[in-house]
Amino acid sequence: MHREQKAAVVDELQQKLSEANAFYLTDFTGMNVKQMTEFRSRLRKQGVEYVVVKNTLAQRALQQLELTDIARFFTGPTGLVIGREDAVTAAKVLTEFAREFDNKPAIKLGVVERREVPADQVKQLAELPPKEVLLAQLAGGLQAPMARLAGGASNLIAGLARAVDALRAQRESAGS
Repeated sequence: MHREQKAAVVDELQQKLSEANAFYLTDFTGMNVKQMTEFRSRLRKQGVEYVVVKNTLAQRALQQLELTDIARFFTGPTGLVIGREDAVTAAKVLTEFAREFDNKPAIKLGVVERREVPADQVKQLAELPPKEVLLAQLAGGLQAPMARLAGGASNLIAGLARAVDALRAQRESAGS
């Protein structure tokens, strides 16, 4: 690979990683071509990309992103699972596939919103519901107290109206 080609690979990887919400470093040792093809296919269906690049080129891309502290994980065969929109979806596909295929690819490390995430926490992240479900749960949690407040205010107003009506009826009967 010529110097210009290497620079282009570094620039492209740096661009992909800078746009990513999360990415996960994996060791794909022991995976055959059929497994690798199936893995890439599952990721692609979820809008997630899998990139295999030379470790030295990946480390250069990380220097440009100021993520050099994770460069130590680029040893041996390394592939990057890149999730642009949702960190959970990428982690789910990765951990489910690894569960099915004897822990292959192995998770080395995750980077979610520029923060290092150990492999065991990537697996915990995969257990979370998708972003849309979490937002719906949050909205429901916020809505419940407001609904109780509105219901309480409605009952208070209805009680006041009944009391005024009872007072009016009492005065009418006393005046007759």
